[in-house]
Amino acid sequence: MDAFYASVEQRDDPALRGQPVIVGSPPTQRGVVCAASYEARKYGVRSAMPSMTAGRLCPRGIFIRPRMDAYQEESRQIMAMVAGSGAIVEPVSVDEAYLDYSAQCQGTDADDSLRRAMPLARALKERIREERRLTASVGVAANKLLAKLASDYQKPDGLTLIPESEKKEFLRPLPVKVLYGVGKVTANILGQAGIHTVGDLRDHAGDLRALVGSFAPVLRQFAWGEDERPLDLSEEVKSVSCEETFLQDTDDRPTLRAILRRQAAEIAADLKRKSLAAKTVQVRVRYGDFTTLTRQFTLEEPVAEARDIYRLGCTLLARHQLVTRPLRLMGLGVSNLGPPSQQLELPLGEWLAGKGS
Repeated sequence: MDAFYASVEQRDDPALRGQPVIVGSPPTQRGVVCAASYEARKYGVRSAMPSMTAGRLCPRGIFIRPRMDAYQEESRQIMAMVAGSGAIVEPVSVDEAYLDYSAQCQGTDADDSLRRAMPLARALKERIREERRLTASVGVAANKLLAKLASDYQKPDGLTLIPESEKKEFLRPLPVKVLYGVGKVTANILGQAGIHTVGDLRDHAGDLRALVGSFAPVLRQFAWGEDERPLDLSEEVKSVSCEETFLQDTDDRPTLRAILRRQAAEIAADLKRKSLAAKTVQVRVRYGDFTTLTRQFTLEEPVAEARDIYRLGCTLLARHQLVTRPLRLMGLGVSNLGPPSQQLELPLGEWLAGKGS
């Protein structure tokens, strides 16, 4: 879905259409951005950014408190359409899913099969537009890696096909950070070795294990557009968390911030190892009388950096006034996990199917 939370707000209030909508806390309060419309993103506003910063970048931004119940209900209806389309579905988050149409689209070769999927993609987009009055961007390709890249390529309201016969041409000029599992740290390590694009990665004659360890063989495959990951159809709730029980109850702010920062760093490191990012951040506190409270915050775009997870944890503690008395335990966690988000901003190539083509 395109700028999902903000798009729902713009649909429900016609006065917001075409305006820089920022879903999150107002800039006069401590808080963060959940989501931003494309009009606001032009000013550099992004998820997990402090609302105060977003207000400075986009002075005319219209800040709206998130309505998570409304977004969840909208997601439920859209996912029902997706499930009813005949595809095998792996939901990734509230506004994203992988669809496998292999059974319905068997052609004479791989590219013919992919072309047969295009009418199904268009029909799904049109149904979402007509029934929900929202836009979706769809990528059609032979595997998860390429489908995700294609879905980001022409946002908003995009439809992009990456034929198997042209995937190497498509990938070569792209920055290496678009490959699944390549975060900021890995991209910096590769950049220092002169590897800036996917083409550089393919041409690198050295041993990649010296740079990225055991991830090297998979990274090589990704650089050639190969991805063997199957759809994950398990219903298990996936999360990463850590918590600490204190020797003595405390409400000392510097101490709690230091612990929260350390927990965020541990979670971010775990996400990096698993090549994941999270859309939901949760804090858990327990007081001396063993009363336990849990509060969470859901973003539109996933986060994986320690500073973003820490910032959201601080926001939750402050917003819900959870440190009004000494704490016995404090925990931080993330859920709603999926691949890191990476939108492409590149010139269109001839391999793009384009709207209506």
